[in-house]
Amino acid sequence: MKTNSNTYTIIYSSVLVVVVAFLLAFVFQALKPAQDVNVALDKQKQILYSLNIRGLDNVAAAAKYKEVVIADDIIDSNDKVVKAGSQGGTEAGFMLNSADYKAGKLALFRCKVDGKIKYVIPVYGMGLWGPINGYLAINDDKVTVFGAYFNHESETAGLGAEIKDNQKWQEKFQGKKLFKAGDNQNIALSTPKKIDDPTTQVDAVSGATLTSNGVTAMFKEGLTKYMKFLNDK
Repeated sequence: MKTNSNTYTIIYSSVLVVVVAFLLAFVFQALKPAQDVNVALDKQKQILYSLNIRGLDNVAAAAKYKEVVIADDIIDSNDKVVKAGSQGGTEAGFMLNSADYKAGKLALFRCKVDGKIKYVIPVYGMGLWGPINGYLAINDDKVTVFGAYFNHESETAGLGAEIKDNQKWQEKFQGKKLFKAGDNQNIALSTPKKIDDPTTQVDAVSGATLTSNGVTAMFKEGLTKYMKFLNDK
């Protein structure tokens, strides 16, 4: 076959595409187990961050997660346990994502920190440029925030991205209340530009009003799904 013919070029290109596709698929499958481990470890760290446990290396973080997470239950909006989790849970609520959350399957991490029960609830929402999510750790009174961690996919660096990058801003949620006094039916935790109720509000991220509004909406929509659990004292 003539190497300068169109037929040769087409056949050569087709074979090359097939070989490259095969190699990419092989590499992806070979690396997937390690990638899955890293993704799971990152999620464990985020849950620990919400419990104010930071600064651990990978090995220590994995061990600490197994220690403090009593169970990763799956519940529904009526506070019924759909699937019970286990110590160091990674097989029940840990496996859920935003699609499960929208379908009514709610992850609830039951934890114990320094001998005290804490509950970690995942929340999902939309920022300025894309999805945002986070974890809220709540004291056993089911009213007071123990800690918080937030993440994003594409918020602006130095502005909306501060919900993830600014640890001091996340720490401002500690001690805040989910509800206003006397009203345990409406989520009051929020991030406004102007604080009217310091017991339930945290300053919006400077220069990132829309992202902060997204965080507020994330609380109201997400925590409302857990209202039955929060009111079951």
